[in-house]
Amino acid sequence: MRDILRGGDDGVENAVDLIARAQPDILILQSFDFDLHGHALDAFADALAKAGWSMPHSFARPPNTGVMTDVDLDGDGRTHEPRDAQGYGWFAGQGGMAVLSRFPVMSDAVLDHSDLIWANLPWARLPQSGGQPAMTPDVRAVQRLSTTAHWQVPIKTPQGVLEVWTSHHTPPVFDGPEDRNGYRNADELRFWYRKLPTARAAFVLAGDFNLDPLRGDGQRAMMADVLSHPAVQDPRPTDDTGSLATADFERDIGRLRVSYVLPAACLRVEGSGLEWPRSTGGGLSRHALVWVDLRLGGRCKGAGG
Repeated sequence: MRDILRGGDDGVENAVDLIARAQPDILILQSFDFDLHGHALDAFADALAKAGWSMPHSFARPPNTGVMTDVDLDGDGRTHEPRDAQGYGWFAGQGGMAVLSRFPVMSDAVLDHSDLIWANLPWARLPQSGGQPAMTPDVRAVQRLSTTAHWQVPIKTPQGVLEVWTSHHTPPVFDGPEDRNGYRNADELRFWYRKLPTARAAFVLAGDFNLDPLRGDGQRAMMADVLSHPAVQDPRPTDDTGSLATADFERDIGRLRVSYVLPAACLRVEGSGLEWPRSTGGGLSRHALVWVDLRLGGRCKGAGG
């Protein structure tokens, strides 16, 4: 969403126009700055309402982005810089996440996994360098798995409760030969992969996972494993050209599929697609809006709850 919002007021209008055209019942905003009293999120919801699409319910919590540690996380000999935060950021809350909804959010029942220490993940695959751990003991003791957050957000829809499992992962680049960001990106996704068999209600796994199963940097097999997991289905949303790519990084990288909406296998998919923002003075966004139209039913455990 940060890319959609770039360009000042024109960027905000661009994002509002895109969302109002898509008319989602539930919207996940990624790279949306968090502020303590939610003023920015309230203002954005107000702008949507003025554009004719009201989403009166919301959820947001402080993300890991910009949360500074006292440790030299990136090993450059300095501390208290953006890469020494739990997730890259110049200030606490930069590039967070939020959920807007037309239906009530069951905030008291949200499960927030964002403070999980990466090394404490039972199946963690920490980076190595020369056969030795690439992270110092001080780093391993404080480094959280979530770059931004990992949330399970239940929403009370007219058809029953739907859990939104969402996260925004580190790009698997901007590191060294130890591939630290690549390993972290994969483990952020592996967290959900290991939880999929435990699902007890209708859910959707959605977010910017910064990983294409076929192209680009990163441990692509992890994305392919999630897409083929029997607990989820891949609607394979496309734009009007038939492309699955959700982001256009231009130059040498080009278009990649990095954002996903993966419903539980028990849900009925009635449509899906990608919508790109209209051109503004700053040009098109790098990211498309991914949408999936779902119907809840009795096949999902807890779907009527």
